[in-house]
Amino acid sequence: WQRLPAPECAGFDENPRQALRRTGSALDSVEAGCARCERDQCDTTVGWGGSPDSTGETTLDAMIMDGDSLDVGAVGDLRRIKNAIGVARAVMERTQHTLLAGYQATSFAVSLGFTEEDLHSATSVAMYEDWLRNNCQPNYWKNMLNDTEECGPYRPDQPIGRAPFRPDRPVAGPGMHDTIGMVAIDDHGTIACGTSTNGARFKIAGRVGDSPIAGAGAYCDSAIGGAAATGDGDVMMRFLPTYQAVESLRQGATPQEAANDAIARIIRKYPTFSGAIIVVAKDGTLAAAAHGFAFPYAVASDSTHGKTTVHTVQPEKLSVKQ
Repeated sequence: WQRLPAPECAGFDENPRQALRRTGSALDSVEAGCARCERDQCDTTVGWGGSPDSTGETTLDAMIMDGDSLDVGAVGDLRRIKNAIGVARAVMERTQHTLLAGYQATSFAVSLGFTEEDLHSATSVAMYEDWLRNNCQPNYWKNMLNDTEECGPYRPDQPIGRAPFRPDRPVAGPGMHDTIGMVAIDDHGTIACGTSTNGARFKIAGRVGDSPIAGAGAYCDSAIGGAAATGDGDVMMRFLPTYQAVESLRQGATPQEAANDAIARIIRKYPTFSGAIIVVAKDGTLAAAAHGFAFPYAVASDSTHGKTTVHTVQPEKLSVKQ
């Protein structure tokens, strides 16, 4: 982020730094950054053509939040629209809603002029075909008959309850799931944040993860700071880690203390989960914490003289309060 004025509209072909320099808008910067990653298909875990669901379709989740008004726009299980973050911003600015999902979100996008198109790619088709040949393993079912041995449909087997840990369960991390999360601060002190992802690879069709949920995937308040998270979204959304981190800042915690606490709260109940969070205070100080994998993140600010620097936080043993 950097303090730069000049009100114009950000272009989708810009990177976040260029958008912030040209328009002075944190919202434009977040939208441009997420859109760039969607278009570039970052690690095949963001944007079209990656992470097929259990029917072979690529669907998208995204959200954007204005830290001044706390307005949020989001889409979940978005189909056949490549610019998910753009549709999320349209939800925020053109409706009184927060989240639209599924085919109805597609219809909404098309009504506003977004292009409807196929989200398959040769890569996603190959991923899906390989998964079918492997008897649909691994998958996200539990307590079902033969769900570890063959493709569905499945029938209930075990009594409903907490299923035992499945070592073959897909885990969040490189290759299986990832999210672009952004926090930006502009010249006016406005903080914006956002996310975009194509979700967990081979997820059960219809699944919506943490990324489009305010307080889970990202959260920001211009008076306090912002945060963005990635990892096992089905677990992380149960703890609203980005909201928790911003509230910790509000109570006087440092960004590092807030990040560590948000992750530690999850570890207490789910010690094998994988995830990470970055926390940014309103003055631009920041920190990150991770569990289960090393977490790389990029920073561009006045202190880096406008250059983007990449940092990696290693998973650490955090103090977990019982």
